[in-house]
Amino acid sequence: MPDRKLPRLLQAPAVLLLLVWMLVPLGMTLYFSFIRYVLNNLRHPEWTTPSPSNWRGFGNYQFVLNSKDFLLAIQNSLFIVCSILFLTVTLGILIAVLINKAFPGQGIVRVLLISPFFVMPAVNAVLWINMILDPVLGLQGIAVSGINDVVDGLRQAPVLGSFFSLWPEFEPISFRATQTSAIAVIMMVTWQWTPFAVLIFMTSLQSEDQQQKEAAVLDGAGTWSQFRFLTLPHLGRPIAIVVMIQAIFHLSLYAEIEIVSRGNGNKNLPYLIGEFANNNIGAASATGIFAVILANIVAIFLLRAVGKTLME
Repeated sequence: MPDRKLPRLLQAPAVLLLLVWMLVPLGMTLYFSFIRYVLNNLRHPEWTTPSPSNWRGFGNYQFVLNSKDFLLAIQNSLFIVCSILFLTVTLGILIAVLINKAFPGQGIVRVLLISPFFVMPAVNAVLWINMILDPVLGLQGIAVSGINDVVDGLRQAPVLGSFFSLWPEFEPISFRATQTSAIAVIMMVTWQWTPFAVLIFMTSLQSEDQQQKEAAVLDGAGTWSQFRFLTLPHLGRPIAIVVMIQAIFHLSLYAEIEIVSRGNGNKNLPYLIGEFANNNIGAASATGIFAVILANIVAIFLLRAVGKTLME
């Protein structure tokens, strides 16, 4: 028994510090979500302080639920997170399997593939929306303009001119618009986080049982069968780790949405919290509690889905 008490006593300060680090912010958020706490209110100056006398009960939660942007924020959060997870996991598996085989320059390729993960989110968003997706000065605008010039030249051809004269002129897409700004966020975050998935999957593939694959080849199994019944089940736990970590991070996206659209028709829960936090701390705290609940639901659902399909 004394041998067990000493390690626990040594671990106790770290555990207590971790509990305080987690429970104090959560407790304050819960407390603020049940009171009227408005930073700037001339008609009710007593609401500018977090006093228990400003108790509101579930009024902040009702206010958030009745907000016109709340359902949009939830739908957009789920759409962005699920799209990024699907793309990063799919691309991560394909790239990891591709570069797992030996080839000249393998080390350099691996370093280049991982490097986007170290770009700051705000820098990543600025580069993508201005240098790549901009309809005038970005690579997209230049590419569309070049295609239109080629088509114009082909219209003057003696034989194929009549065919290309039927082609419409291509227009670049404005990814700052309401309908496409979420797509821009998905593309830039996928580009940044796919290297993380590649790194996890590539590390896991190093421990794959090669004897099983050799036996499968002798039994006549093709490349797809080996991938489906050997490689993919082997990546089950790494996929669950990637899904869990990325779901937590992507539910808190803010910088990308702010830079791309300023929240114009492309709000998620963190962005809605930021809008409320400018003045109404009570509503922002209630939205934060909703975000915590949503994050736990998404994490449990995704982990169970991955576990049932790959880990059994």
